[in-house]
Amino acid sequence: MNPPTLITVVLATYNWPQALSLCLQSLAQQTDTQFEICIADDGSTAETTDLIAQWMQRSTLSIRHFWQEDQGFRKSRILNQAVAQAQGDYLVFLDGDCIVQPDFIARHRALACPGFMVTGARILLEQSLTQALCQGGTWDPAAFMRHAWRYRRQGQINKWLPLHIKLPDHRGRHYKGFVWRRIKGCNMAAWRDDVQRIGGFDEALEGWGHEDADFVFRLQAQGVRRKSGSWSTEVLHLWHRTASKETAQRNAEIVRAKILAKSSRSLS
Repeated sequence: MNPPTLITVVLATYNWPQALSLCLQSLAQQTDTQFEICIADDGSTAETTDLIAQWMQRSTLSIRHFWQEDQGFRKSRILNQAVAQAQGDYLVFLDGDCIVQPDFIARHRALACPGFMVTGARILLEQSLTQALCQGGTWDPAAFMRHAWRYRRQGQINKWLPLHIKLPDHRGRHYKGFVWRRIKGCNMAAWRDDVQRIGGFDEALEGWGHEDADFVFRLQAQGVRRKSGSWSTEVLHLWHRTASKETAQRNAEIVRAKILAKSSRSLS
């Protein structure tokens, strides 16, 4: 195996600076520091821009900010801009409403393998815990772990064991083919060359929904195998109101048409 030398975290954000601050704090606390951050900003206002500028000035992290005008949900487009400027040979996709554990980069590096991509999992935080963390403004992973069992008992997080049990790489992580389940755009990873080979994310998928599934399908259609990052790379997903799903059905139909077209070619 040839592990990646430099990892690029492609960090998507939109108008939630409090959450982004917690996310950046958690990245600054990583045990593996061989990574850079490319922030893919889908049109946030000056408050987010100012926060990122402060981090770029005071932090030892390598951070670059890519911004586009707010014309609705165009996450695929800004992700592609960030990917085009990434210096890392391996890309970890993360959302700015997620907090990562201190071994997040190290775990992704351990799972990285030529010919594979990784789809990770998340631990959901409920509303009151999310609000408390955002109002406090400081991320303390040790304190969170001390209270994690209480959070679970009180229903403030939906999982506890994956915080404590980390499983190594093994063949049981491998998917045999494409499935829609357990694809989370807030926690995915792939080799930069593989991402560039498929042209990145499909920018025709505008509005919320399924740009991540489309990305995984097209990678697999090009021979990249999928590996599960569960029980290794879990992120803490902050609560927020569900985005409008008006475009989800249209995007799903686009992805299904691609799957059907590939199946037809395989049978012909």
